[in-house]
Amino acid sequence: MTTNHNIYISASQRMMQLIDNSIDLVVTSPPYPMIEMWDKIMGEQNSMIIDCLESEPEMAFELMHQELDKVWKECLRVIKPGGFMCINIGDATRTINGKFTLYNNHSRIAKTCIDLGFVGLPNIIWRKQTNSPNKFMGSGMLPCGAYVTLEHEWILIFRKGDKRVFKTSNDKLERMKSSFFWEERNVWFSDVWDIKGTKQTLQKSNTRERSAAYPFEIPFRLINMFSQKGDMVLDPFLGTGTTMQAAIINGRNSVGYEIDANFETIIRDGIEELDVDLCNNYLKKRFDAHMEFVKNREDSGKVVKHYNKTLNCKVMTKQESEIEFNYVTQIVRKGVKGEYFVNYDSHSDLSILPLHEGFFQIAK
Repeated sequence: MTTNHNIYISASQRMMQLIDNSIDLVVTSPPYPMIEMWDKIMGEQNSMIIDCLESEPEMAFELMHQELDKVWKECLRVIKPGGFMCINIGDATRTINGKFTLYNNHSRIAKTCIDLGFVGLPNIIWRKQTNSPNKFMGSGMLPCGAYVTLEHEWILIFRKGDKRVFKTSNDKLERMKSSFFWEERNVWFSDVWDIKGTKQTLQKSNTRERSAAYPFEIPFRLINMFSQKGDMVLDPFLGTGTTMQAAIINGRNSVGYEIDANFETIIRDGIEELDVDLCNNYLKKRFDAHMEFVKNREDSGKVVKHYNKTLNCKVMTKQESEIEFNYVTQIVRKGVKGEYFVNYDSHSDLSILPLHEGFFQIAK
């Protein structure tokens, strides 16, 4: 199996390289309107945003979202019928001219996407773990002036049209090969995720100081939940490339857009610094966690009655009986600025994943 991955340094309000109905899944985290670190890049899309920030902040908020609206409209164009869009977004709090206000980014995006024609589905609250001693906002311990601290973000989930249809027996088999374990479903499809945030400092950049990257676990889960192997995943706000890395490890194709040219090196370094151990250990961890689940269940006297011959392990349901893991063997980049091709192989015994020397290479 081979997947391909393309990076475009361009604004995503118009993704001219993508044809209609070509994307199976969008996973992204856009700039958060009214978060100060995004003022400059938002202002570059529409200079009125900067003009309004101090005098009419509500108008600035609306103008920022109008730029994002263009991207959601483009996503609707390129997503296949039955495909999904998952947007990680946080609400914003900001004090302007002495007035402290909450700006509801998640509800503004949800309304636009539904108005465009997306089907709104149950959302996920990402509960970000924090131990910051200075997290309290407002008057501290004094009543009538303290504010609730925002320690969560949203993962908004939409679908284009009706459910995806799997008609042929081969389509159904390929779908089953991408299934997740029963116990994974119980965690992944919960409406609250407790996931620690990722390091935000940018060490190798001529751009902003913070990356605003989401943790790898978020796109890793979403890609498994809402796509199957060989599908095409789009991130219109690629950032440091976390979504693309998750697509590579999960055996999906991907394409990403990033407006800040300074991030291209960061994105490519992230892909080219992947190695076999890093990629395949994610599969190994899934497998090991499943084997521990089976052992604990059987030790408690409960039955695990189905079997997966490919992985050589017991599973809870018949839907898991065809799960197949594909490990990465090589990443090849065609030309210095070209697309990436990733080769995979399957292995029935995940306790002994093979290592490969010369994992990454550039094709002339």
